[in-house]
Amino acid sequence: MSRGRVLVTGGASGIGLAIADRCRTEGFDVVVIDREPGGIRADLTDPAETADALNHVLCSGPVTRLVNNVGAVCPGPVEDQSLADLDTAVSLNLRCSLQCLQALLPGMKAAAFGRIVNISSRAALGKELRSVYAATKAGLIGMTKVWSLELGRFGITANVVAPGPIRTELFDRVNPADSPRTKAIIDAIPVRRVGVPDDIAHAVAYFLDSRSGFVTGQTLFVCGGLTIGCTGT
Repeated sequence: MSRGRVLVTGGASGIGLAIADRCRTEGFDVVVIDREPGGIRADLTDPAETADALNHVLCSGPVTRLVNNVGAVCPGPVEDQSLADLDTAVSLNLRCSLQCLQALLPGMKAAAFGRIVNISSRAALGKELRSVYAATKAGLIGMTKVWSLELGRFGITANVVAPGPIRTELFDRVNPADSPRTKAIIDAIPVRRVGVPDDIAHAVAYFLDSRSGFVTGQTLFVCGGLTIGCTGT
């Protein structure tokens, strides 16, 4: 028997796929929205496509668990960060998260139960070449805190998982195993390894659990200890 429905945005690959797979293992009925194959196809940078996809999801009934995983990085030095980069990051990292919650919220309130997990990043504390990404991921943490304050009375929790370096296909492509830069990244992590997508999925599973109802408004950095003592560097 299904434990309920979970919506995972950007759940067709990488961290999102690991989250979706973990949710299936936990007995949830998982719905994925992504521009890649593996669920409902939609460009989540487009509000209209996002709305159509959400309507399609809700045609089959309410969804009481939401993982806002999809995101845009748009890396580059501050002088090269364009307004188009900012618009893309805001649309995917913030607007999409808000739009998804607003669509699912009536069902959560009717059930007097909801679990929201937003995927931020260690970069929210500050990271070179990440002006628009860091700003929007930090904004997502702030928005989550507001949701926790507003929605707790309805049995709805909102929390953040903020990954550090995670070994995805993109990470391996940008950071070859034999590169000195990759070695420097690993040496800076107290547990002396980069994370894997399952590390993030495990943290998300905790926040999604019905037994986690006394935890809300929190940010969990899943980073191997990289953020300990971090002041934004």
